[in-house]
Amino acid sequence: MFKFNSLCAFIALSAAPWVVAEELSETGEFIDGVAAIVNEGIVLKSKYYESLEMIRQQAAENGFQLPPDAILEEQVLERVILNEIQLQRAERIGLQISDQQLNEVLTNVARNLGGTLADLPALLAAEGINYQDFRRQMREDVTLEQLRRIDVVQRVPISPREIEQCIANLENNVVINSDYDLSHILLSLPESASTAEIDEIIATANDIVQRARDGADFRQLAARYSESPTALEGGTLGWMKGEEVPTVFTDILTPMKKGDVSDPFRTATSIHIVKVNDMRSAVETSSVDQVSARHILISPNEIIDDATAKQRLDDAYKRIQEGEDFAELAKLMSDDPGSANNGGELGWAGPGTFVPEFDAAIAELEIGELSEPFRSPFGWHIVQVLDRRTYDNTEDLKEQNCANRIRASKVDAETQLWMRRIRDEAYVDIKM
Repeated sequence: MFKFNSLCAFIALSAAPWVVAEELSETGEFIDGVAAIVNEGIVLKSKYYESLEMIRQQAAENGFQLPPDAILEEQVLERVILNEIQLQRAERIGLQISDQQLNEVLTNVARNLGGTLADLPALLAAEGINYQDFRRQMREDVTLEQLRRIDVVQRVPISPREIEQCIANLENNVVINSDYDLSHILLSLPESASTAEIDEIIATANDIVQRARDGADFRQLAARYSESPTALEGGTLGWMKGEEVPTVFTDILTPMKKGDVSDPFRTATSIHIVKVNDMRSAVETSSVDQVSARHILISPNEIIDDATAKQRLDDAYKRIQEGEDFAELAKLMSDDPGSANNGGELGWAGPGTFVPEFDAAIAELEIGELSEPFRSPFGWHIVQVLDRRTYDNTEDLKEQNCANRIRASKVDAETQLWMRRIRDEAYVDIKM
C-alpha cells in the first residue's frame, strides 16, 4: 500500500524548481513528447521526467546516492514502461478501483499529515500539490498493487507440507517473537544462465556484502544492483512483524542483530542479501469475529466486458431468488477458482480478509441473507452470509501467518518472472 515516505517524495517533487524543456513551440510553450510506444498506448516524456525527478528527490531526502545518470535513466524508463504495460492489462481485465477503496488510502495519507480526508485538499495545497493530480496518481498506484495481487500474489502455490514445516520451524523461534526493519537486495538468476554466468552473479553478491560490511551505504548498493521493486527506494522493506517475514529469511535472520548484513543466500530463481536496520521484541495473542459466507463471482476479461459480466450475475441473482440452488449455480458459473467447486463457500474469515467492497457487503447482511450484485476489483459478486462467530483463532493464526510468510518468500521471484513475461510479450518502441 501507499507509504508515507512516497508522499514526502511527491511533496518534494512538487516544490522542486525544475523545468523540463524537451520540446518548445514557436511561442515558447512546452510540447510534451513521446518517450516510448507501448502496445496500443504511449509513455509521455513528462511522465518519465516526473518519475526520474521523484526518485532523485526521494534519494536526496533519505540521504543516499543513486547510480550514475545513464544507468538511473535506463532503470526509470524501464519502470515507467512496465507500469504502462501493467495499467493496460488492468484495463483489459476490467480492474477498477472504487472511490471507497481509494478514499481509504487517502484517509491514511491525511492521517499521516495530521488531518482527515476532508482536510486533505487543503493540506496538499499548502505543499503546492493539486489534489486531483494526487488522487489520480494514487488511483494508479492502487491499481498496480491490486493487479499484482490478482496476477501474482494469489497464484503463488503453497502446499500443506510447507505449512506444517513452517509451523514446526517457528516453535520457540526468535524471529517469530520479534519485529524487524529490513532492507533487501535481489539479484535474478536467469533460467537460461550458464554455470559461468551464475558464478559471476554470486561473485557480484559476495562483493556487495563485503562492501556493505566495510561501511558502504546499503541503500546505494540496492539502488545500483538490486532487481527488486524496492531497489530505487534503497531496498527498504520497512517494519514487519516476525510472522510477516518471508520464510526464506527465517534461518538467515535467527542469529542476526541490528546492523548485520547477511551472507548471500540463494532461492530457485534469485540470490538475496538482507540487512537488519533495527529489531525489537514483540509477542501478541488474538481473537477475532468471523463470518462464513459463499459467493458467485463473474470477472470481466478480454472476451466478456463489464456490462456482460454484470448481466450474467443479475441472471444468477434472479434464479436464486426464484429458488435455484446457490451452490449449484456457483459450481456452474463462478470465476473464483478457490471457491467455485465448493459451491462458492469461502470458509470462516475475519475482518480484512476480503477487499473493502466485499467486507462492506458482508457487514450489511443478516445470516441467510443474499446481497444484491456489487462490484469489486475482481469483478461482479453476489454473496450470502451463512453464519457468524467469535473465535479464538490462535492455531489458525499460526497457519495463516505461515501461509503469508511462505507466499512473501516467493512473491519477489514470482513478480520478477511475471514482469519479465509481460514485458517480453509487449510491443515497446523507445523514442528517446
